[in-house]
Amino acid sequence: MKKIVVFGAGLIGKAIAIDLSSRHKVTAVDANADNLQKLYTQPSIQTVQLDLSDPNSIQEIISDYDLVVGALPSMIGFQTLKAVIEAGKNIVDISFLPEDPFELDELAKGKNVTAVVDCGVAPGMSNMILGYHHEKMQIEKFDCMVGGLPVVRTWPYKYKAPFSPVDVLEEYTRPARIVENGEVVTKPALSELELVDFDHVGTLEAFNTDGLRTLLKTMRISFMRERTLRYNGHVELMKVLRETGFFNKEPIEIDNQKISPIDLTAKLLFPKWKLAEDDEEFTVMRIEIEGTENGERKKVVYDLFDRYDREKQTSSMARTTGYTCTAVANLVLGGEYTRQGISPPEYVGAEEGCFERVMEYLKERNIEYKQVEA
Repeated sequence: MKKIVVFGAGLIGKAIAIDLSSRHKVTAVDANADNLQKLYTQPSIQTVQLDLSDPNSIQEIISDYDLVVGALPSMIGFQTLKAVIEAGKNIVDISFLPEDPFELDELAKGKNVTAVVDCGVAPGMSNMILGYHHEKMQIEKFDCMVGGLPVVRTWPYKYKAPFSPVDVLEEYTRPARIVENGEVVTKPALSELELVDFDHVGTLEAFNTDGLRTLLKTMRISFMRERTLRYNGHVELMKVLRETGFFNKEPIEIDNQKISPIDLTAKLLFPKWKLAEDDEEFTVMRIEIEGTENGERKKVVYDLFDRYDREKQTSSMARTTGYTCTAVANLVLGGEYTRQGISPPEYVGAEEGCFERVMEYLKERNIEYKQVEA
């Protein structure tokens, strides 16, 4: 039995810890006592309350573990990743890093570390699917649409955050990098709104977000983009807030006090966006890949629709993100994926047998990607 430490015990970190504890000895670490309290009903999981913003504390606590799993907010994800690599430990991470993880590639190789980053649903499973088909096809187009949404639409935002709300705001402010005619172009977040129909859901808004990330470096494809999905009307509200300045980080002075507008916005929005443990939600994703295989035109479409697990009281976003992570964690622990350095999920998908193992692992947990070829 391997020993795993999971950093972060929020909605997704909790699901990761519980899933891994069925096969391994797991310790969950979080600065928030309330998050850890929710794991006390899991006797097989040890808990440690610790401020993970201190890299020295991280290196001390991981010394006795076989693998680290990162499920932390983006603001401390990179420094945590670096601290783990410096300690010579393998890591599978889901943090939505604003930094380029490849900055740590040489460090990881020098430490003989396997570091799988962005290992969630999107980025994550979307990259893995592309990596798998990239080994078989001459791909010309990759288009990914994904969103996590509440079943009940509540006015005015019709949205609840199934992961760190701080990272949600990043999707609305961080410029979106996409690929057109083989060149990387930057477009505003929330741009090029399109209405798209999905089974089980109906019509959703799709808009540009900066989700290609490592694919911009690892893939040479003529057209690539990632878009986020929301209920109709949500994008316009976010644009109004952004254009008014509510998402600005530069402090402004009010009555001789300086305050960052985005900090105020976060304080006001997050209580309204907080996803309760029993709030039912779903994850919807569509991936379209076009190109040629064996000289013939081919289009592959993957569709995912996954809902909250009532029996286990686990959110869909925790399932689809967390179980992708735990599937890859088991590949690393079992010696089935051993590539050293920084490994985005497309590398995992390209490795013989790994994609099939991950898909099988997810299917065992009732997460099924329906595939159609044309």
